[in-house]
Amino acid sequence: MKIAKNALLAAVLCATSLSTPARAAGDEILRFAPVKGGFALVEHGADHNRIAPIIVAPGESMAVRHAAQDLARDMAQVTGQTPQVLGQATPAPAAIIIGTLGQSPIIDAMVKKGAIKPEALAGKWESFLILSVKNPLPGVARALVVAGSDRRGTAFGAYEVSRAMGVNPWSWWADLAPRHHDAIYAAPGLHHFGPPSVRYRGIFVNDEDWGLFPWAAQTFDPQRKDIGPKTYARIFELMLRLKANTLWPAMHKTTAAFNSDPANAKLADDYGIVMGSSHSEVMLRNNVGEWKEAPEAFNYAANPEKIRLYWEERVQKNGAYENLWTIGMRGLHDTGMVGTSTMAEKVALLDRVIKDQRALLDQHVAGGAEKAGQIFVPYKEVLDIYRSGLNVPDNVSIVWPDDNFGYIRQFPSKAEAHRSGGAGVYYHLSYLGYPLSYLWLSTTPPALVREEMTRAYDKGARNIWIVNVGDIKPAEIGTTHFLDMAWDVEKHRSESQQDYLRGWLGDAFGPELGAQASAMMDEYFRLNFARRPEHLEWPAKAEDRHLSDFTLAEAHDRLRRWRALAAQARAIAANVPADRQDAWFELVEFPIRAASAANIRYFAAEYYDEMIEVIPAEAYSAGGAMAWADEEIAAITDRFNNRIAGGKWRNIMPAEPADPQWRIYRPRPLVTPAASLRSAPDRFFARVDATQTPPSPGIEAGDIPAKGWRKVEGMGRGHGVMIADAPGAPWSANFTLAAGQNGITLGLLPMFPDGEDRELKLEVTIDGGAPITIAVPRQVGSAPWVTGVLANLLRVPVPATLTPGAHHIAITARSGGIALDRLIFGP
Repeated sequence: MKIAKNALLAAVLCATSLSTPARAAGDEILRFAPVKGGFALVEHGADHNRIAPIIVAPGESMAVRHAAQDLARDMAQVTGQTPQVLGQATPAPAAIIIGTLGQSPIIDAMVKKGAIKPEALAGKWESFLILSVKNPLPGVARALVVAGSDRRGTAFGAYEVSRAMGVNPWSWWADLAPRHHDAIYAAPGLHHFGPPSVRYRGIFVNDEDWGLFPWAAQTFDPQRKDIGPKTYARIFELMLRLKANTLWPAMHKTTAAFNSDPANAKLADDYGIVMGSSHSEVMLRNNVGEWKEAPEAFNYAANPEKIRLYWEERVQKNGAYENLWTIGMRGLHDTGMVGTSTMAEKVALLDRVIKDQRALLDQHVAGGAEKAGQIFVPYKEVLDIYRSGLNVPDNVSIVWPDDNFGYIRQFPSKAEAHRSGGAGVYYHLSYLGYPLSYLWLSTTPPALVREEMTRAYDKGARNIWIVNVGDIKPAEIGTTHFLDMAWDVEKHRSESQQDYLRGWLGDAFGPELGAQASAMMDEYFRLNFARRPEHLEWPAKAEDRHLSDFTLAEAHDRLRRWRALAAQARAIAANVPADRQDAWFELVEFPIRAASAANIRYFAAEYYDEMIEVIPAEAYSAGGAMAWADEEIAAITDRFNNRIAGGKWRNIMPAEPADPQWRIYRPRPLVTPAASLRSAPDRFFARVDATQTPPSPGIEAGDIPAKGWRKVEGMGRGHGVMIADAPGAPWSANFTLAAGQNGITLGLLPMFPDGEDRELKLEVTIDGGAPITIAVPRQVGSAPWVTGVLANLLRVPVPATLTPGAHHIAITARSGGIALDRLIFGP
């Protein structure tokens, strides 16, 4: 029997509903076997199959409806039975009810009857409850209820139910098909989620030329031949499954501007996604694709009216949606603002720009500039303009960027953190630009992300976190980790890199296989922290190729570790269940084997150049190793693009270096010696594999604990780094200099100090002598910054001449951002 909407409400008001008491944190929402006090949502028997319907009251938002339909699809994948999605009740032993407080008459009726306490949701941002309720509707004995505080909170709750039945958020994007279960039971209890730690949490799809765009245009949506609504629907769904709410869309010249098709913005609103745009695309305008005038006309000093009209058109068309408007101005495609010469002129012009932009919001957006979400991103040269006195209105969120390599350039002051607009962070897991890009493999260690983002959070950056994820694949781990922290920073604050990887990969592959994978990926991130595969060219100079700064023993030891890791990934793959083979290759085996081969290719080339005139036989074998690495990269890239998941990911994965585009910022092709100048690589590999770990010319700071300093594993070149939690506490060590050694160098991570400081400051005392004050300038774009970010190490000499023998050193942090990796001894 079906009940009309008004009758449904009346029936619910009369129904006897009873919520079960709250359960301890960590209790499961769903089980796959009967549980005391629980009830069946799905049953499979010899004489019957039964699955609970999903009930969503009329009037719910499209975001909630999308989530309900996705939940139904997920249940079908897990159980083989497809539930009905209904707008009204139908008699059933059990149901799943999804609704938003104040939007769903069913949920509001439960509140009135005391089944749901409204204070758990009312006025809370993106929060939700999942609970079991008795007799929620006439004819329905039990229900699993998802109640949200707003449209996204409710949608997040529906996807949380999917997660509880074993559907990984990356199920579609990483080919992690859920495991089959004949039965699903709702466990008794009340589970409360939210509000999130960070209000706006999102991703920036960027530099899509080499992966996402060719995949979308040629494989996933060939009729459109672009990144359009079909692709964005998959992105939006992924974001909601990861509890993200904000997108900066793809914006390179290869891709049509997001707003060139109104269907994109409408779809975003249907999914409840807040649209924003990057630092160079103010007012939701994609300048690369939408500015039709001459490039030199994009000059607000000389052409303000035409640019203002250009912005106004977007505000008029998109003003009804939920947006974060980027205000300010930069030049076309990530260049500096033009039309001024002095800093005073830049400040005055940008002040005028912001005033005019806010006037447009006043005209065309409900609530005007005082209510519309707005961000200001002091990226690159804009940071200097801001520091020079730019007036950013109080209700605008200042979004602080990192230096493009994972180190946040500036943190909000107390005054900035307490602005009504708050503060945020724009972070990179992928980057195209000076001095060298990293677009191929995702190699930023979770340990660094955790350290920098918790630091930013503690300094008050809590309103918006955006992460540049490039092509989305292969940044699955990094993207999830960043968004997990944004949702619940306290849960992940003290979690080690290995712990996070073990949990994430355990969810994907099961505990035993996940533990093996986490150990390998931890090693992967550690090796790549010392040098990313895209940064093996050293130093970054355009005119020629240079030898790396690794010694021969260090290079061979590095290759030995990479070869062992790649061999382990291949060996374990043979035991991976069939339904996880594709995911294993995408998430573990490919990145490890690709990085391993890239290192072999580079260091074999370096050895070839060194030995060709000394021991030709050694050089010829190194040439063979280069050829082997070329073939390995080609083979695994072909497998990724053309064979896994039945060709689903064709064109998603380039072989770096992929093409001549942006060559100055990308690794250049190595010329493999002709066949006549190379031999089998066995001799080279035998030398590499026989290499023992070379003795460290110094001390690893992480091996020596100190009060007031905290060890962080997963960062640095060894076992971890020591980070000073606050200025003032000394770290000390005894050491012995050998004959010929008379100096000591501090190896620091290239972090930035707190507030508006421009220098890392330390105090060093040797053998109880007078303190030596050391200041390390931190200027993005400088030569020390270049070497620091490409090696993830600042080498800071201590200005003291020592004698061989025993010594004692004490290092005291006098600023924030002091992360000590090692002491390096030398002449």
